[in-house]
Amino acid sequence: MPKESETIKQVGAAYSAAGVSIEAGNEVVSRIGAAVKSTNRPEVLSGIGGFGGLFSMAGYTDPVLVSGADGVGTKLLVAERLGRHKSVGIDLVAMSVNDIIVSGAEPLFFLDYFATGKLEPDVAVSVVEGIAEGCRISGCALLGGETAEMPGMYAPGHYDLAGFAVGVVERDSLLTGSDISDGDLLVGIPSSGLHSNGFSLVRSLVDKLDWSEEHGLGAPLGDVLITPTRIYVQDVLRNLPLIKGLVHVTGGGFYENIPRVLPTGLGVQIDLCSWEVPPIFKLLKRLGDLSQRDMYTTFNMGIGMIAVVNKGDAGSLLENISGAVIIGSVTSQEGVVLR
Repeated sequence: MPKESETIKQVGAAYSAAGVSIEAGNEVVSRIGAAVKSTNRPEVLSGIGGFGGLFSMAGYTDPVLVSGADGVGTKLLVAERLGRHKSVGIDLVAMSVNDIIVSGAEPLFFLDYFATGKLEPDVAVSVVEGIAEGCRISGCALLGGETAEMPGMYAPGHYDLAGFAVGVVERDSLLTGSDISDGDLLVGIPSSGLHSNGFSLVRSLVDKLDWSEEHGLGAPLGDVLITPTRIYVQDVLRNLPLIKGLVHVTGGGFYENIPRVLPTGLGVQIDLCSWEVPPIFKLLKRLGDLSQRDMYTTFNMGIGMIAVVNKGDAGSLLENISGAVIIGSVTSQEGVVLR
Protein backbone atom coordinates (compact mmCIF):
# COMPACT_ATOMS: atom_id res chain seq x y z
CA MET A 1 0.00 0.00 0.00
CA PRO A 2 1.53 3.40 -1.01
CA LYS A 3 2.51 5.86 1.70
CA GLU A 4 0.34 8.96 2.15
CA SER A 5 3.15 11.25 0.96
CA GLU A 6 3.51 9.20 -2.22
CA THR A 7 -0.24 9.37 -2.85
CA ILE A 8 -0.22 13.15 -2.47
CA LYS A 9 2.65 13.39 -4.95
CA GLN A 10 0.74 11.22 -7.43
CA VAL A 11 -2.39 13.34 -7.08
CA GLY A 12 -0.33 16.51 -7.51
CA ALA A 13 1.30 15.13 -10.63
CA ALA A 14 -2.07 14.18 -12.10
CA TYR A 15 -3.51 17.62 -11.32
CA SER A 16 -0.46 19.29 -12.88
CA ALA A 17 -0.91 17.19 -16.01
CA ALA A 18 -4.48 18.51 -16.19
CA GLY A 19 -3.15 22.08 -16.13
CA VAL A 20 -3.46 22.97 -12.44
CA SER A 21 -0.35 23.66 -10.38
CA ILE A 22 -0.73 23.00 -6.66
CA GLU A 23 2.82 24.28 -6.16
CA ALA A 24 2.02 27.63 -7.82
CA GLY A 25 -1.01 28.03 -5.58
CA ASN A 26 1.02 27.29 -2.48
CA GLU A 27 3.67 29.77 -3.60
CA VAL A 28 1.09 32.53 -3.95
CA VAL A 29 -0.31 31.85 -0.49
CA SER A 30 3.15 31.93 1.08
CA ARG A 31 4.07 35.19 -0.66
CA ILE A 32 0.91 37.16 0.16
CA GLY A 33 0.90 36.46 3.88
CA ALA A 34 2.64 39.68 4.92
CA ALA A 35 0.46 41.84 2.65
CA VAL A 36 -2.73 40.30 4.02
CA LYS A 37 -1.57 40.62 7.63
CA SER A 38 -0.78 44.32 7.08
CA THR A 39 -4.52 45.00 6.65
CA ASN A 40 -5.62 43.44 9.94
CA ARG A 41 -7.95 45.29 12.27
CA PRO A 42 -8.40 44.40 15.97
CA GLU A 43 -11.69 42.66 15.11
CA VAL A 44 -10.01 40.06 12.86
CA LEU A 45 -10.01 36.69 14.62
CA SER A 46 -8.57 34.45 11.93
CA GLY A 47 -5.44 34.19 9.86
CA ILE A 48 -4.86 33.35 6.21
CA GLY A 49 -5.64 29.78 5.15
CA GLY A 50 -8.82 29.06 7.07
CA PHE A 51 -12.08 27.91 5.52
CA GLY A 52 -13.76 31.14 6.55
CA GLY A 53 -12.66 34.57 7.73
CA LEU A 54 -13.64 35.46 11.28
CA PHE A 55 -14.51 39.01 12.28
CA SER A 56 -15.88 40.20 15.63
CA MET A 57 -18.80 42.66 15.68
CA ALA A 58 -18.78 44.54 18.97
CA GLY A 59 -19.43 48.04 20.22
CA TYR A 60 -22.46 48.86 18.08
CA THR A 61 -25.92 49.76 19.36
CA ASP A 62 -28.07 49.09 16.29
CA PRO A 63 -25.69 48.12 13.48
CA VAL A 64 -26.69 47.81 9.85
CA LEU A 65 -24.37 45.81 7.60
CA VAL A 66 -23.81 47.24 4.13
CA SER A 67 -22.28 45.04 1.43
CA GLY A 68 -21.00 45.60 -2.08
CA ALA A 69 -19.56 43.50 -4.88
CA ASP A 70 -17.81 44.62 -8.04
CA GLY A 71 -15.04 43.91 -10.51
CA VAL A 72 -12.57 45.87 -12.59
CA GLY A 73 -14.04 45.08 -16.00
CA THR A 74 -11.91 45.26 -19.11
CA LYS A 75 -9.39 47.53 -17.40
CA LEU A 76 -7.78 44.16 -16.69
CA LEU A 77 -6.81 44.03 -20.38
CA VAL A 78 -5.00 47.33 -19.92
CA ALA A 79 -3.08 45.85 -16.99
CA GLU A 80 -2.22 42.78 -19.07
CA ARG A 81 -1.03 44.85 -22.02
CA LEU A 82 1.17 46.99 -19.78
CA GLY A 83 2.30 44.12 -17.57
CA ARG A 84 1.37 46.17 -14.48
CA HIS A 85 -1.06 44.44 -12.17
CA LYS A 86 -0.87 45.99 -8.70
CA SER A 87 -3.06 48.99 -9.55
CA VAL A 88 -6.06 46.88 -10.57
CA GLY A 89 -5.96 45.34 -7.10
CA ILE A 90 -6.46 48.84 -5.71
CA ASP A 91 -9.24 49.37 -8.25
CA LEU A 92 -10.96 46.22 -7.08
CA VAL A 93 -11.18 47.44 -3.49
CA ALA A 94 -12.09 50.98 -4.50
CA MET A 95 -15.10 50.01 -6.58
CA SER A 96 -16.74 48.20 -3.67
CA VAL A 97 -15.78 50.39 -0.72
CA ASN A 98 -16.72 53.55 -2.61
CA ASP A 99 -20.16 52.04 -3.11
CA ILE A 100 -20.77 51.12 0.52
CA ILE A 101 -19.49 54.44 1.87
CA VAL A 102 -22.39 56.08 0.03
CA SER A 103 -24.60 54.68 2.80
CA GLY A 104 -22.33 56.15 5.45
CA ALA A 105 -20.92 52.71 6.28
CA GLU A 106 -17.35 52.18 7.45
CA PRO A 107 -15.78 49.31 5.47
CA LEU A 108 -14.87 46.47 7.82
CA PHE A 109 -13.50 43.71 5.64
CA PHE A 110 -12.93 42.70 2.04
CA LEU A 111 -12.72 39.40 0.17
CA ASP A 112 -11.36 38.83 -3.31
CA TYR A 113 -11.74 36.26 -6.09
CA PHE A 114 -8.91 35.76 -8.61
CA ALA A 115 -9.55 33.37 -11.48
CA THR A 116 -7.21 32.39 -14.30
CA GLY A 117 -6.45 29.60 -16.74
CA LYS A 118 -2.86 29.17 -15.62
CA LEU A 119 -1.68 30.66 -12.36
CA GLU A 120 1.33 32.95 -12.71
CA PRO A 121 2.51 33.58 -9.12
CA ASP A 122 4.15 36.92 -9.87
CA VAL A 123 0.94 38.29 -11.39
CA ALA A 124 -1.31 36.95 -8.64
CA VAL A 125 0.96 38.25 -5.87
CA SER A 126 1.12 41.70 -7.50
CA VAL A 127 -2.68 41.85 -7.70
CA VAL A 128 -3.11 40.80 -4.06
CA GLU A 129 -0.51 43.34 -2.94
CA GLY A 130 -2.62 45.97 -4.69
CA ILE A 131 -5.74 44.66 -2.97
CA ALA A 132 -3.96 44.89 0.38
CA GLU A 133 -2.92 48.46 -0.36
CA GLY A 134 -6.52 49.36 -1.21
CA CYS A 135 -7.63 47.80 2.05
CA ARG A 136 -5.06 49.78 4.04
CA ILE A 137 -6.15 53.03 2.37
CA SER A 138 -9.80 52.35 3.20
CA GLY A 139 -9.09 50.94 6.66
CA CYS A 140 -10.65 47.53 6.09
CA ALA A 141 -9.19 44.06 6.60
CA LEU A 142 -8.44 41.68 3.76
CA LEU A 143 -10.27 38.86 5.51
CA GLY A 144 -10.05 36.15 2.87
CA GLY A 145 -10.28 35.28 -0.78
CA GLU A 146 -10.11 32.60 -3.43
CA THR A 147 -7.60 31.86 -6.16
CA ALA A 148 -9.03 29.61 -8.87
CA GLU A 149 -6.94 28.01 -11.61
CA MET A 150 -9.26 26.78 -14.37
CA PRO A 151 -7.53 25.53 -17.52
CA GLY A 152 -9.62 26.05 -20.63
CA MET A 153 -11.81 28.70 -19.02
CA TYR A 154 -9.49 31.64 -19.71
CA ALA A 155 -7.10 32.33 -22.57
CA PRO A 156 -3.37 32.26 -21.76
CA GLY A 157 -2.28 35.38 -19.89
CA HIS A 158 -5.81 36.39 -18.90
CA TYR A 159 -7.41 36.53 -15.48
CA ASP A 160 -10.54 37.92 -13.87
CA LEU A 161 -11.21 39.63 -10.55
CA ALA A 162 -14.18 40.11 -8.28
CA GLY A 163 -14.32 41.76 -4.89
CA PHE A 164 -16.73 41.84 -1.97
CA ALA A 165 -16.80 44.44 0.81
CA VAL A 166 -18.80 44.56 4.03
CA GLY A 167 -19.23 47.67 6.16
CA VAL A 168 -21.30 48.81 9.11
CA VAL A 169 -23.22 51.91 10.11
CA GLU A 170 -25.53 52.65 13.03
CA ARG A 171 -29.12 52.62 11.81
CA ASP A 172 -29.75 56.22 12.88
CA SER A 173 -26.68 57.34 10.90
CA LEU A 174 -27.60 55.76 7.58
CA LEU A 175 -27.25 58.11 4.61
CA THR A 176 -30.46 57.65 2.64
CA GLY A 177 -30.81 61.04 0.95
CA SER A 178 -34.34 61.34 2.32
CA ASP A 179 -33.68 64.79 3.84
CA ILE A 180 -32.18 66.28 0.66
CA SER A 181 -34.15 69.38 -0.32
CA ASP A 182 -34.40 72.09 -2.96
CA GLY A 183 -31.47 74.50 -2.66
CA ASP A 184 -28.94 72.02 -1.26
CA LEU A 185 -25.52 72.20 -2.87
CA LEU A 186 -23.54 69.53 -4.72
CA VAL A 187 -19.88 69.28 -3.76
CA GLY A 188 -17.77 67.39 -6.27
CA ILE A 189 -14.71 65.46 -5.09
CA PRO A 190 -12.14 64.92 -7.85
CA SER A 191 -11.48 61.55 -9.42
CA SER A 192 -8.00 60.22 -10.15
CA GLY A 193 -8.96 59.82 -13.80
CA LEU A 194 -11.01 57.19 -15.61
CA HIS A 195 -11.33 54.99 -12.52
CA SER A 196 -12.67 51.56 -13.61
CA ASN A 197 -15.64 51.98 -15.89
CA GLY A 198 -16.09 52.54 -19.61
CA PHE A 199 -12.93 50.69 -20.58
CA SER A 200 -14.51 48.72 -23.40
CA LEU A 201 -15.10 52.05 -25.11
CA VAL A 202 -11.80 53.50 -23.95
CA ARG A 203 -9.77 50.61 -25.33
CA SER A 204 -11.55 50.76 -28.67
CA LEU A 205 -10.62 54.43 -28.98
CA VAL A 206 -6.97 54.25 -27.92
CA ASP A 207 -6.03 50.77 -29.11
CA LYS A 208 -3.98 51.95 -32.09
CA LEU A 209 -2.26 54.83 -30.28
CA ASP A 210 1.26 54.56 -28.90
CA TRP A 211 0.67 54.16 -25.17
CA SER A 212 4.21 55.28 -24.37
CA GLU A 213 3.47 58.72 -25.84
CA GLU A 214 1.72 61.51 -23.90
CA HIS A 215 -0.78 62.68 -26.53
CA GLY A 216 -1.16 65.97 -24.66
CA LEU A 217 -1.99 64.27 -21.36
CA GLY A 218 1.10 65.35 -19.43
CA ALA A 219 2.07 61.70 -18.86
CA PRO A 220 2.33 58.57 -21.03
CA LEU A 221 -1.08 57.32 -22.12
CA GLY A 222 -0.45 53.93 -20.51
CA ASP A 223 0.22 55.57 -17.13
CA VAL A 224 -3.01 57.56 -17.38
CA LEU A 225 -5.07 54.50 -18.31
CA ILE A 226 -3.74 52.33 -15.47
CA THR A 227 -4.04 54.99 -12.72
CA PRO A 228 -6.02 53.35 -9.89
CA THR A 229 -9.44 54.48 -8.74
CA ARG A 230 -9.43 57.03 -5.92
CA ILE A 231 -10.70 55.66 -2.61
CA TYR A 232 -13.00 58.16 -0.86
CA VAL A 233 -13.55 56.34 2.43
CA GLN A 234 -11.46 58.50 4.76
CA ASP A 235 -12.59 61.79 3.19
CA VAL A 236 -16.22 60.77 3.69
CA LEU A 237 -15.96 59.23 7.17
CA ARG A 238 -14.41 62.31 8.75
CA ASN A 239 -17.08 64.55 7.20
CA LEU A 240 -20.22 62.45 7.62
CA PRO A 241 -22.02 64.93 9.92
CA LEU A 242 -21.98 67.49 7.09
CA ILE A 243 -23.34 65.18 4.38
CA LYS A 244 -26.99 64.54 3.48
CA GLY A 245 -26.37 62.23 0.54
CA LEU A 246 -23.57 60.78 -1.59
CA VAL A 247 -23.25 59.79 -5.23
CA HIS A 248 -20.50 57.44 -6.44
CA VAL A 249 -20.03 58.43 -10.09
CA THR A 250 -19.32 55.15 -11.86
CA GLY A 251 -20.93 53.49 -14.89
CA GLY A 252 -23.93 55.60 -15.90
CA GLY A 253 -22.06 58.79 -15.13
CA PHE A 254 -23.97 61.86 -13.99
CA TYR A 255 -27.26 61.15 -15.69
CA GLU A 256 -27.89 57.76 -14.10
CA ASN A 257 -26.11 57.94 -10.74
CA ILE A 258 -27.23 61.29 -9.33
CA PRO A 259 -30.99 60.55 -9.42
CA ARG A 260 -30.41 57.41 -7.34
CA VAL A 261 -29.87 59.52 -4.19
CA LEU A 262 -32.59 62.14 -4.73
CA PRO A 263 -36.08 62.07 -3.21
CA THR A 264 -38.95 61.94 -5.70
CA GLY A 265 -39.70 65.29 -7.31
CA LEU A 266 -36.18 66.71 -7.07
CA GLY A 267 -33.46 67.15 -9.66
CA VAL A 268 -30.09 68.84 -10.00
CA GLN A 269 -28.45 71.53 -12.07
CA ILE A 270 -24.74 71.07 -12.76
CA ASP A 271 -22.41 73.94 -13.69
CA LEU A 272 -19.94 72.44 -16.16
CA CYS A 273 -17.62 75.45 -15.77
CA SER A 274 -17.07 74.76 -12.08
CA TRP A 275 -14.22 72.29 -12.57
CA GLU A 276 -11.55 71.50 -15.14
CA VAL A 277 -12.19 68.24 -17.00
CA PRO A 278 -8.96 66.15 -17.09
CA PRO A 279 -7.25 65.86 -20.49
CA ILE A 280 -7.93 62.11 -20.88
CA PHE A 281 -11.66 62.76 -21.23
CA LYS A 282 -11.06 65.46 -23.82
CA LEU A 283 -8.87 63.07 -25.78
CA LEU A 284 -11.52 60.34 -25.72
CA LYS A 285 -14.24 62.78 -26.77
CA ARG A 286 -12.17 63.86 -29.75
CA LEU A 287 -11.13 60.35 -30.78
CA GLY A 288 -14.69 59.04 -30.66
CA ASP A 289 -16.48 62.21 -31.75
CA LEU A 290 -18.65 61.67 -28.67
CA SER A 291 -21.48 63.97 -27.62
CA GLN A 292 -21.65 65.71 -24.26
CA ARG A 293 -24.40 63.34 -23.19
CA ASP A 294 -22.30 60.33 -24.22
CA MET A 295 -19.42 61.57 -22.10
CA TYR A 296 -21.44 62.41 -19.00
CA THR A 297 -23.37 59.14 -19.21
CA THR A 298 -20.28 56.96 -19.52
CA PHE A 299 -17.50 58.63 -17.53
CA ASN A 300 -16.96 60.51 -14.26
CA MET A 301 -15.42 63.46 -16.17
CA GLY A 302 -13.08 64.23 -13.27
CA ILE A 303 -15.65 64.05 -10.45
CA GLY A 304 -15.68 60.64 -8.77
CA MET A 305 -17.89 61.36 -5.75
CA ILE A 306 -20.58 63.98 -5.14
CA ALA A 307 -21.73 65.04 -1.68
CA VAL A 308 -25.08 66.75 -1.18
CA VAL A 309 -24.96 69.29 1.67
CA ASN A 310 -26.82 72.24 3.15
CA LYS A 311 -25.65 75.60 1.82
CA GLY A 312 -24.30 76.45 5.25
CA ASP A 313 -22.14 73.31 5.41
CA ALA A 314 -20.58 73.52 1.96
CA GLY A 315 -17.73 75.78 3.05
CA SER A 316 -16.62 73.37 5.76
CA LEU A 317 -16.60 70.47 3.34
CA LEU A 318 -14.52 72.42 0.85
CA GLU A 319 -11.98 73.17 3.60
CA ASN A 320 -11.86 69.54 4.76
CA ILE A 321 -11.44 67.79 1.40
CA SER A 322 -8.61 68.78 -0.90
CA GLY A 323 -9.76 69.67 -4.40
CA ALA A 324 -13.46 69.62 -3.56
CA VAL A 325 -15.58 72.18 -5.41
CA ILE A 326 -19.23 73.21 -5.59
CA ILE A 327 -20.51 71.90 -8.92
CA GLY A 328 -24.25 72.55 -8.72
CA SER A 329 -27.41 72.52 -6.68
CA VAL A 330 -30.60 70.58 -6.02
CA THR A 331 -33.70 71.90 -7.79
CA SER A 332 -37.45 71.32 -7.54
CA GLN A 333 -37.57 70.02 -11.12
CA GLU A 334 -36.75 66.36 -11.71
CA GLY A 335 -33.87 65.47 -13.99
CA VAL A 336 -30.17 66.18 -14.39
CA VAL A 337 -29.48 69.46 -16.19
CA LEU A 338 -25.93 70.20 -17.32
CA ARG A 339 -25.20 73.78 -18.34
